[in-house]
Amino acid sequence: MPISLPDRLLLGPGPSNVHPDVLGAMASPLVGHMDPAFHAVLEEVQSRLRGLFGTTNPMTLPLSTTGSGGMEACFANTVEPGDRVVVGIQGVFGERMAEVARRYGADVTRVESEPGTVLDPEEMAAAIARVEPVVVAFVHAETSTGVCQPVEAIARAGRERGALVVLDCVTSLSGLPLTLDAWGIDAAYSGTQKCLACPPGLSPASFGPRVLERITARTRPVPVWYLDLSLLDGYFGSGDRIYHHTAPVSAVLGLAEALRRVDAEGLEARERRHREASRRLLEGLAPLGFEPLVDAPHRLPMLNAVRLPEAVQPVEAELRNRLLERHGIEVGAGLGKLAGQIWRIGLMGENARPEPVDRLLAALREELA
Repeated sequence: MPISLPDRLLLGPGPSNVHPDVLGAMASPLVGHMDPAFHAVLEEVQSRLRGLFGTTNPMTLPLSTTGSGGMEACFANTVEPGDRVVVGIQGVFGERMAEVARRYGADVTRVESEPGTVLDPEEMAAAIARVEPVVVAFVHAETSTGVCQPVEAIARAGRERGALVVLDCVTSLSGLPLTLDAWGIDAAYSGTQKCLACPPGLSPASFGPRVLERITARTRPVPVWYLDLSLLDGYFGSGDRIYHHTAPVSAVLGLAEALRRVDAEGLEARERRHREASRRLLEGLAPLGFEPLVDAPHRLPMLNAVRLPEAVQPVEAELRNRLLERHGIEVGAGLGKLAGQIWRIGLMGENARPEPVDRLLAALREELA
């Protein structure tokens, strides 16, 4: 029997719905990962990713893993046992950064903010000055809370102390402007399933020259062979491509088409579309008793964290299930401290449009009537 899945409107924290042209590209005839025809597509993907990340880093590539694997790659390559690392934590994914660094043997200093608020740059700078870390890491767009963290002050504090600066851009890439080089970011990673509107499975990432210098100066090999950038450079770096692993050809073809769509629209127009969709959603939710968790200046447009009305909180899981089963709409539950208190409503990529917003609002009005 053929596989049959329901047609869902994916308004959770990811994945998001995919344009038919992207799925069509993924259905292209398969070629080998060492085929020059595929290498031409890969070069295009790497070039377009540099534009989105705002960098000239040659080592900008689609890692053959999800966003969490991109996080793993950043710490695996930059951290050795005993290294001091400062991690800014505004939610679950900052927590994950700290845990990944700890597993590689880092001495982790945590700087935390209340869920729904940004990190204090002065508090981060004070921790960096006190600890003098090898790595400073934090999240640009915290998917668990809907917070957009200002980057420049923290990155500057890290660089002034000689630290490598790692930034999680999983939810922000292609929805908000990124300028890694101007911000002073040494390593950044993302995922394809959010604003890029691709299926999950790849982690676009970028690594600057200081990261590559750090790898050369390590006292022991990178502990994860698969994510060792000194080896990946043979395939994804400049010059002839040397076999490292079998690249996911179809996934890269889908990403190439998605990136073409992003560039055709233009990032300024794309950001405006995400912000307009978010505004429409929050205005429609207000009469139903839903309130934004995050103050407006630091609120993500593509991931809307909304406080649930008191009457909804005890039955929020049941309500989400009704939206899914009766209306074919997925929304995300709260994580960690915010479980049962908020929903995370994603308006990413193809879904950052009036029609998905109106469909969700109509379904909620019907269920809450």
